[in-house]
Amino acid sequence: MSPLLLAGLAGLLSGLSLVVGSLVAWFARVPREVVALVMAFGAGVLISALAFDLVDEAAASGGFVPTIAGFVAGAVVYVVLDQLLEHGGFRRKPHRRKGGGGGTGVGIALGALLDGVPETAVQGLSLTGGGTLSVGVLVAVVISNLPEGMSSTADLKESGRGPRYVFGLWTSIAVVCALSSLGGYALLGGLPESGQSVVMAFAAGAILAMICDTMIPEAFRKAQALTGLVTVLGFVASYAVHQAG
Repeated sequence: MSPLLLAGLAGLLSGLSLVVGSLVAWFARVPREVVALVMAFGAGVLISALAFDLVDEAAASGGFVPTIAGFVAGAVVYVVLDQLLEHGGFRRKPHRRKGGGGGTGVGIALGALLDGVPETAVQGLSLTGGGTLSVGVLVAVVISNLPEGMSSTADLKESGRGPRYVFGLWTSIAVVCALSSLGGYALLGGLPESGQSVVMAFAAGAILAMICDTMIPEAFRKAQALTGLVTVLGFVASYAVHQAG
């Protein structure tokens, strides 16, 4: 299979996991506690994947200083954009600081893109120069996207949104994820190795900031004391897969 096609399929699969989560939440009553536990597990899987598949690889090919600079820059950019969404009226979830209503449709969409673009772009980037797709990163993204689709769809359903709107929203995001992965391969692949390392570290920093700002707090609201344990189990599972591969 050509790397370009593989990049597109990886991004599409990542995005479609949001659609699958949405379908589950729409047609089945999944307890919020279960969604929270899956989200905590996904957070642990993602942390392991970005540490051992992204940051480690970036440091090996680009050096320590560029990796750290890219990592911190990714976190800063993510936090700034996330705050712009929050204070611009585009709430992506029930308000994290003040309680209140569910996220807006636009806010949820923009938030999902803010999370999904770095996750999928780095998948495409990993395929450049004869590289191989990181199965660990792909699995981590799929696992973390399932509860995001479930939780956000439950919010949209409670706010009165119809199925055409909800599934159209998630399908559109899945397509953008596929395009993001293609862009990572076709556009970022032309960068020198040091530049690719910075981009990889940038994506890792953005993903870690997202985990800390959204996934873990949301999981803790429902799973409470189990959040930490399940997150650790997710980390261990992902690390075991990494070591086996």
